[in-house]
Amino acid sequence: MESSLSSIKALVNEIKEEMFSTVDLHSFVSPSAYDTAWLAMIPHPKRPDRPIFKGYLDWVLNNQKDEGFWGESNQVGLPTIDSLPATLACMVALKRWNTGEKNITEGLAFIHANLEILLKEINQNCPRWFAIVFPGMVELAQASGIKIVFPEELKGVLSNVFFDRQQIHEMEGLVDEYHYPPLLSFLDAFPSTYDIQEEEILMHLSGDGSLFQSPSATARAFLATGNRKCMNYLVSLVQRCPHGVPSMYPMDEELIKLCMVNQIQRLGLAEHFNLEIEEIMSQVYKTYKKQESIVKLVPAQIYKDSLAFRLLRMHGYNVTPWSFCWFLNREKILDHMEKNSEYFASSMYNVYRATDLMFSGEFELEKARSFSRKLIEKTMRQRRTDNNHVMFPDFHRVIEHELNLPWMARLDHLDNRMWIEENKVSTLWIGKASFYRLSCLHYDKLMQLAVENYEFRQSIYRNELEELKRWSKDWGLSEIGFGREKTTYCYFAMASSTSNSLPHNSEVRLIVAKSAILITVADDFFDEEGSMNELQFLTEAVQKWDGKGLSGHGKIIFDALDSFVSDIAAKHLLQQGTDITKNLRDIWYETFAAWMTESTWSNNGYIPSKDEYLETGMTSIAIHTITLPASCFLSPSLPVDKLSPAQYETITKLLMASTRLLNDIQSYQKEQEVGKMNSVMIYLSENPQADIEDSVAYVRKILDEKKKELVEQALMDGFSGLPKPCRHLHLSFLKVFQMFFHSSNVFDSKADLLQDIMKAIYVPIECQTAKPL
Repeated sequence: MESSLSSIKALVNEIKEEMFSTVDLHSFVSPSAYDTAWLAMIPHPKRPDRPIFKGYLDWVLNNQKDEGFWGESNQVGLPTIDSLPATLACMVALKRWNTGEKNITEGLAFIHANLEILLKEINQNCPRWFAIVFPGMVELAQASGIKIVFPEELKGVLSNVFFDRQQIHEMEGLVDEYHYPPLLSFLDAFPSTYDIQEEEILMHLSGDGSLFQSPSATARAFLATGNRKCMNYLVSLVQRCPHGVPSMYPMDEELIKLCMVNQIQRLGLAEHFNLEIEEIMSQVYKTYKKQESIVKLVPAQIYKDSLAFRLLRMHGYNVTPWSFCWFLNREKILDHMEKNSEYFASSMYNVYRATDLMFSGEFELEKARSFSRKLIEKTMRQRRTDNNHVMFPDFHRVIEHELNLPWMARLDHLDNRMWIEENKVSTLWIGKASFYRLSCLHYDKLMQLAVENYEFRQSIYRNELEELKRWSKDWGLSEIGFGREKTTYCYFAMASSTSNSLPHNSEVRLIVAKSAILITVADDFFDEEGSMNELQFLTEAVQKWDGKGLSGHGKIIFDALDSFVSDIAAKHLLQQGTDITKNLRDIWYETFAAWMTESTWSNNGYIPSKDEYLETGMTSIAIHTITLPASCFLSPSLPVDKLSPAQYETITKLLMASTRLLNDIQSYQKEQEVGKMNSVMIYLSENPQADIEDSVAYVRKILDEKKKELVEQALMDGFSGLPKPCRHLHLSFLKVFQMFFHSSNVFDSKADLLQDIMKAIYVPIECQTAKPL
């Protein structure tokens, strides 16, 4: 284990030096073969028989894939349809300078061998960008003397693509508010017969000399006009990106930094880069405060705005939803996004994730969540229907995971594993003719660190779980003979939920897990095993904290509890100089008293009011009995006075109520069978006209509001006297209960969590570290 930790520290130091030093952030953006080929076509003004950017011609010569193509491929190396125009453009560049004959031959072989397969993918739903770019590259290749042989059976598909191109040129304006990217940004792919005026090009040049920040379109604009501003732009690009041309330039360096932070956090590595992350977020927040009204309509802008919102809010910065929901009030933009959903798919995915952090009353986030989900689902349907992998190459499982299991119901540790294993391709958004990617997100050392870090945690978790099993067995809890044996479940959930916030805090994890085991056994004793006399004796013993006279199961429970509380109190006295024995005993008695009250209700057939029930039920769920003692060992720790029932903070009460309601929604049928009441059944008894669906909906509405309030209190300062680590622990345990009771009661299941437990603790990660693209 020690050698693994040494390896992790060494990797961290290397990555800090290489990713967070003065390195040019543009080097993190993966090159576009298509755009690089276009710059390689430009002749030297004084030596027209040579390229002015010879380095890019060399790039084309040296970056052909073994299969003969240039451009995009998925994680197993298979080409996407973007490889067709990219390969054609690269062959044209080589033909232009009479070099790379072997490359051209292999490129042609690839085209002829794969054209049918790739074109069939878009037969029924040809993307707009492909309909514009592919015909243009076919015509340019043929005009360059490259002979492409189209099979007879493809002529129908080709005719459809060329017809789509014709329709686009006839119906769209060169630059209008209804189409993105604007048609003029595809100048490089315009047919030779298209009469484009030089004045039209010059009119739309940006201040930096680019045509819509597109290197390929700007290269074509220079070839057509010889405009000096265009050349200055291209020279600037070459100086910043000597190893290949990105699909967009200039790039937003702040966005690149945000993506780096996002990647590090999702890989579970934030603990190693806290200072670097905080510095970046502080810089981003300064920019955010100066931000004026957004008018841009580009996927990159929406992607950045939503990502910045999520990361800033996660780090406790005060940000408003309108910083990224600005597009919601623009009907033309919404309509445009729906018509061009392929360009906005990754942006909408990010918008959807941003809405996870919704506070109470933020209705614009509800609208953004609904709209983004609709567009993502539309893209996924198109992918399934048309087998069109170009939208999100190998990223569909990540999206499906996001849609099927909400963030609130996911555990950090398993989320990190999913991201390491599935996120092989870092698609940010679709560019004009290729994807815009950050190669730093798949930097081999970063992925290696993620794997080693995850498996190092697994080794810690295995050792802690074995220690916990011994403890549970030694005190007779795991073999008590009734109820649910949940030693592994309790540890898995608590460790996996706090893996990012408490990476090496074994003490807190074991306190939490032991508390949960004791609660599970004692709760089952009250629900299933103990007679009313036994329950009364045990409750009185806890009240007096004296187990004399107890026997059987009651004695086992009390003795284990007494030893556990004494151990915690002794550690706290040693570490922090404060004796919290009475505080801990009071919390546990409060919990036992609540269980006793509920057992009395059930035994007498008493139906409490919903307020009376919730007051007792939010105590009997016992989440505060887990959270507050553990919080005493965080840094900074929970103030001791917050252990007193009279001093519980609002966030603690919200956690208690939320977890009770989550349990009630999934457990009312089981509890009805054994004669116990819960909030769902109480609503029915107080509203005879309602049915069970009405009752569940009523409880769920209350729950949703309380969860939003808790998220706000957990993330933002100023709501309570609890330190941030304590508040984050509250949020982690809400997520644990959401996981247990999301769509069913998996805590009571014997098999539902076994696969997740194996992946979290035992099974090595399935990942091949990737080289930069």
